[in-house]
Amino acid sequence: MRVTPQTVRDERDWVRDRADVVVPVLNDTRDRLGRLFETSVDTVSREAYRREVDAVFADGEVAVNVAACVALLRDLDVTGDYPGFVVDEVLGRELAATVAGGRPLSLLAQATFHVADLHVHRDATAEADERGAGTAGADDLDAALAAGFQTRLPGWDWREGESPFAVDPDGSEE
Repeated sequence: MRVTPQTVRDERDWVRDRADVVVPVLNDTRDRLGRLFETSVDTVSREAYRREVDAVFADGEVAVNVAACVALLRDLDVTGDYPGFVVDEVLGRELAATVAGGRPLSLLAQATFHVADLHVHRDATAEADERGAGTAGADDLDAALAAGFQTRLPGWDWREGESPFAVDPDGSEE
């Protein structure tokens, strides 16, 4: 695989255009997590998703890594699927983490990837190849995008406002 600036632009466009598939998975994941943690979580619009895709791809160092993971998962297929289970899971986790940002969000996105992945089915989200079947990595790709973007986008109450754990740079107490 060769990744060029044009490859990154092409993958950005593909990820942006995937809003109709990813955003429902993202919002379903938020709904499931909200119920699990007994909190309400804001839904994400397709427009907000697309703006955030643009933000992720505006950082060249992040963009090249996201583009490479997306391209790999889009093309990844393993005969019988199960023997390739590990590689698509690893790529999916890493893509979700890279999209979400640094710690602790990257760790949350990796955990969220598994929640999303349980509820994404290849047949429902994959683009068909010439044989009429999606690739093994397609469901992991959609789950990873949903997990990464749902983690980085606002809407969780605990992320709103100042953290009670922040230390004032001058060391004074308020």
